[in-house]
Amino acid sequence: MIETFLIVGLGNPGREYRETRHNVGFMLLDRLAVKLNARFTRLQSRALVASAIYVPRKMDVPERKVILAKPQTFMNLSGQSVQGLIHFYKLPLTNLLVVHDDLDLPPGTIRIRPDGGSPGQKGMTSILERLGTEDFPRLRLGIGRPPGQMQAPDFVLQQFSKGDLEIISETLNRAVEAVLTFITEGLEAAMTKYNGNNANPS
Repeated sequence: MIETFLIVGLGNPGREYRETRHNVGFMLLDRLAVKLNARFTRLQSRALVASAIYVPRKMDVPERKVILAKPQTFMNLSGQSVQGLIHFYKLPLTNLLVVHDDLDLPPGTIRIRPDGGSPGQKGMTSILERLGTEDFPRLRLGIGRPPGQMQAPDFVLQQFSKGDLEIISETLNRAVEAVLTFITEGLEAAMTKYNGNNANPS
């Protein structure tokens, strides 16, 4: 039986939120969909969902089923979608990876963790409340702190500056490979290879 993994990217639906800092989770899933030749063609548990079979390059690693999900509930209610998808696919939480933005990490930083709380990220807060546990993997993408006196809610809903967008684009490419490593080699391997700033994985 093929092992299934659920990759959830957090963001807000709607054209006005596209390429805003709060939507890097959606942006990563769009790149994963291209890499896996998958399309977001259905709505399930209030999320846009795509699925694919991933065949790793390593001959000794079996193929995996990958479910990509972008909750359409708006950020604060993301847990509704995640809870519904976990129950539908009957997945262990070790096979869930939630991708979200993080104000406390500088742009260009990837941080993968096996568990933990919500660093003030309301989508993660919703997921923690719905699942009733902090014990599931997450991938945090740094977006940096707001400049000057700007408030965090205004900052995360702004589009990236041209300079930051270039950094984020390169970071998203590395994050795609980090997710595929998580799926095929496990959480520890993904953390070892990709946690940190712009350095290439060893």
